[in-house]
Amino acid sequence: KEFLETWVQDLLVRGAPCKPHLEGKTRRRSPPPSSSSQGEETKEEVEVVVVDFSSPNIAKEMHVGHLRSTIIGESVCRILEYLDRMVLRVNHVGDWGTQFGMLIQYLKEEYPDFQNGDEGMPNITDLTQFYKNAKQRFDENPEFKKISQLNVVKLQAGDPECRRIWQVLCDVSRKEFEKVYDRLDIAVEECGESFYNDKIPPVIEEFETKGLIRVEDGGAKCVFVDKYKVPLMLQKSDGGYGYDSTDMAAIKYRLEELKAKHIVYITDFTQGDHFQMVFAAARKIGWVRDGDDEDDEGAITASSHRLDHIGFGTVQGEDGKRFKTRSGDTVRLVDLLDEAVSRMETSLRERMTEGKANISEEELHATASAMGYGAVKYFDLRRNPTSNYIFSYDRMLDTKGNTAIYLLYAHARLESIIAKGKADFNVDVDELISSKKTKVVLGHKSERNLGLHLQFFADCIEETLKDLYPYHICDFVYALSNAASEFVTQCKVLGSEEMESRLLLCRATTLTMRQCFHLLGIRHVMRI
Repeated sequence: KEFLETWVQDLLVRGAPCKPHLEGKTRRRSPPPSSSSQGEETKEEVEVVVVDFSSPNIAKEMHVGHLRSTIIGESVCRILEYLDRMVLRVNHVGDWGTQFGMLIQYLKEEYPDFQNGDEGMPNITDLTQFYKNAKQRFDENPEFKKISQLNVVKLQAGDPECRRIWQVLCDVSRKEFEKVYDRLDIAVEECGESFYNDKIPPVIEEFETKGLIRVEDGGAKCVFVDKYKVPLMLQKSDGGYGYDSTDMAAIKYRLEELKAKHIVYITDFTQGDHFQMVFAAARKIGWVRDGDDEDDEGAITASSHRLDHIGFGTVQGEDGKRFKTRSGDTVRLVDLLDEAVSRMETSLRERMTEGKANISEEELHATASAMGYGAVKYFDLRRNPTSNYIFSYDRMLDTKGNTAIYLLYAHARLESIIAKGKADFNVDVDELISSKKTKVVLGHKSERNLGLHLQFFADCIEETLKDLYPYHICDFVYALSNAASEFVTQCKVLGSEEMESRLLLCRATTLTMRQCFHLLGIRHVMRI
């Protein structure tokens, strides 16, 4: 009991829950790897982590398939940043490849005046259909297909016109990606496939020099790794490059140029074998040292790097198939997010009409946005990412059960109690904390239970670091909210003899909840 009371008291003084002690891994920040400054000798080097997530394709709108990588990736970044890692957030966009040959040609034919101003350039909504139309013409028109293939060669060779059209397609797409990222508070730096073009030949040469390339029939250059019958193809028989080539160049760049000690890839689970082969090839050539290697004296060495692939399952409709619109089209991510906010706004307006809401008309949209976007995120993050799930607005916007809406209401309820303590009883929690005159006393069993849950926060973060699955934090904050609900139900707070101590316990809980919300990428609201 005394230990928990001291723990809660310390939490309040710090203004945040306690971070885990990770065997000396808490590091002060020092300059990025590219900096010429080495920092002070007393500072331990920051661990650089590359997180590769979101990764939409240029000339296509972001759809529901990009939802999981984007929000899981943002949460993983926040967790690692919280633990003082230097996180490089990488958006490995699909901005290169054979498809651009047909897109360039279709744009030249259908929008010949696009260079004269914005009027001739289709917006992204048109571009989605534009992509389908270009693909259809590519499949049906041999002459168009031939010219498109020549455009690919010209683009790769740096032809000015092809490059200019390619840049237009990239710029328009980025503007649409930002609409999603702004809604979801996503921060990510683009470094697409095209960035690695000139880095691929040296990688192939290095594999050849070390005798690790096998030339297959037709001339394709391949690398075989243990446990997989199908090889990584570093160069196609026609001399071209594919995903294998790009990903090997990317991992070398990240390991050697960015000095990453930890790389995390977040894609759908079907790419799991591909990334395990990439990791195995990196070990085979010596870019990464295995954890079970022996040194010169026969001792087992620690792994030099950590390479993770978080593979996620499919977002499904009520029919158990991939989530699509009624017409069978892929759901645009912007539309999905806006619908969640619209439904939340309707729900809040009904509560306002009934006199059950504590927000103004001016606050309505911002509150609905925080809750709607948070609901979509939490509905995904609260489960093991490897599992599929059925997308349901009704379930994710439910005020009961393990939802963001329930958690945000629980948080607002506690903050409302704190506000009433100041308004009705002249007890200011902030003054109590700064003066340190009131001690936290956990006399009731529900108070002790809540204090115990608060103490579990550091353990939760340490557990999350093992697999980087955000659902551990969801489980923790949901259990914490239930413990808080039990506390305020069983213990009178306002007007009780223990009011000051119990208000402090309310604040300790909301501080911890807000830290969890931040790590999950959810905006908190102080009142609803």
